[in-house]
Amino acid sequence: MDKITELELKIKEAINSLGYDVKTITLNPSNRKDLGDYQYNGAMSLAKTYHDNPLNIANKILNTLKDFPEFKKISVAAPGFINFTLSDDFLIDFANLTLKDPTSNYSLGINKTIFLDYGGPNVAKVLHVGHLRSANIGQALNNLCKAVGCKTISDIHIGDWGRPMGMVILEIETRYPDLAYFKDDYNGEDVDFNLTNELLLELYPTATAKAKEDENFMNTARQINAELQNKHKGYYALWQKIVKVSLEEVKRLYQDLNVDFDLWEGESDNFAYMDELFTYLYSKNMIVKSDDALVIEVKEETDKKEMPPLLLVKSNGAVSYEATDLAALWERTHKYNLDEIWYIVDKRQELHFTQVFRASYKSGIVNHQTKLIFNGFGTMNGQDGKPFKTRDGSVMPLSCLLDSVTKVCEDRLMESITNNRHEIARTVAVAAIKYADLLPYRTTDYNFDIEKFTDLNGKTGTYLLYSCVRMNSLLKKAKEANIKYNNIKTLSTLNERNILIALLDLKRIIKRSFENCSLNEICEFLYKITNLYNNFYAENKVLTEENITKKTSWLALTKLIFDNNKYLLNILGINIPEKM
Repeated sequence: MDKITELELKIKEAINSLGYDVKTITLNPSNRKDLGDYQYNGAMSLAKTYHDNPLNIANKILNTLKDFPEFKKISVAAPGFINFTLSDDFLIDFANLTLKDPTSNYSLGINKTIFLDYGGPNVAKVLHVGHLRSANIGQALNNLCKAVGCKTISDIHIGDWGRPMGMVILEIETRYPDLAYFKDDYNGEDVDFNLTNELLLELYPTATAKAKEDENFMNTARQINAELQNKHKGYYALWQKIVKVSLEEVKRLYQDLNVDFDLWEGESDNFAYMDELFTYLYSKNMIVKSDDALVIEVKEETDKKEMPPLLLVKSNGAVSYEATDLAALWERTHKYNLDEIWYIVDKRQELHFTQVFRASYKSGIVNHQTKLIFNGFGTMNGQDGKPFKTRDGSVMPLSCLLDSVTKVCEDRLMESITNNRHEIARTVAVAAIKYADLLPYRTTDYNFDIEKFTDLNGKTGTYLLYSCVRMNSLLKKAKEANIKYNNIKTLSTLNERNILIALLDLKRIIKRSFENCSLNEICEFLYKITNLYNNFYAENKVLTEENITKKTSWLALTKLIFDNNKYLLNILGINIPEKM
């Protein structure tokens, strides 16, 4: 429980002792810092219930609370507001407790097992800027779930199955018809074929263009896909090679972005459960035929909009993407004891997941005790508000975005750095990209502006990192000077109070972020607390302060904020470099 909630409960007991029946107490941060740190507005509602003057009730409450050690001052303002100024001892005790056990301000003790599905790149296709948000938001939510006490299982859920694979294999067969993969007597031996990621990235768009123009090419690709799904030896071995090469590049790029997964499964892994799934669905009489296709009806009486049935098998006999997602749920609910399953995907896929969730619950694949949660996100656009493009008009690869931001950071911010210059610039670039992506509320579309999001003086990842590097440098200098500090002993400036009052709200911010499945409030808090600390730092010469009590308290405060920021940046998937 956070300190303010504890204080609210204590106030509630005191008010109830006056004969008032109060269920909850809410202390709101005050907009008038000259009146107090927090404000209670409940006297007005009590006045209506008990037919009394709100000022009279407010003064009775004031007299009951005036000796609470948590408060330096309590005052009443018309028509019945009660203003509270927290005592220095209360703030210092809170700060020192957090210094001693930093996780006390983060863990909520939530005992859940949550499965997170995010990332979702397609094999043999370039990772472009559109793939950033799922991986970035998903990883941060994964980290947040762990921070609040949950156990998590994460899966990348790659698109490695279906007609696109047939198209790529056909294009390879067209170019290299003599490869052993395409011989009738192929028996699983290694094939001398130098398949590279660069070649794959060229094969897919070429095959796609051919399929659009040539119906025979498309039909052959479909046939190859059908044989692949039946594990044709040559096609299956080549497919395994395609997946391996493609995933090596995906892993490299995601590693740069501090993104990782417990499971690197794909649609092919789920496809293994398809027969089992269909047997179950038929036993439940869930499958109906519609225009030569197989569907599950998911419409409900309360629907105000048209709700089409979930498509399982297309009229041409191909298994649908929806069926693959049902198979994934079949696998996950049978393998794991899950409280919740989160999907972090583009918000434009909401209809698809509504259908999948309804079919899952209706069929009993997922019981109603397991929550299926769709966490849709908005799009990242270029500075002009249009889809992010390269100069030639194509969709920008994610690697190009990383390289572009790295170069800007290196040119603008690394002038004084000679050692590990590029590596540090890369760390800063990742912070700039990830923070800018997590700063808006999850469902909000936003425009990515490289100049703006690498500004050292703005609400940016670069500003946060620079500030943290400076805090860490201050602490290192104190260590080199053999200055000992453990606790905050005194608050001697208004800025110190403001920092600790802001820090009091962090646990509630963590809770709201978890409940909303969005990192925007944590991003805003990081900027606020860092800005408050920088205001303090600008007004005080910490290492040269002659008063030892002040100096050691200021160093302890610095460590408190540095540790706090490091932990929160870690949730966002952002590392702090040694220098900038």
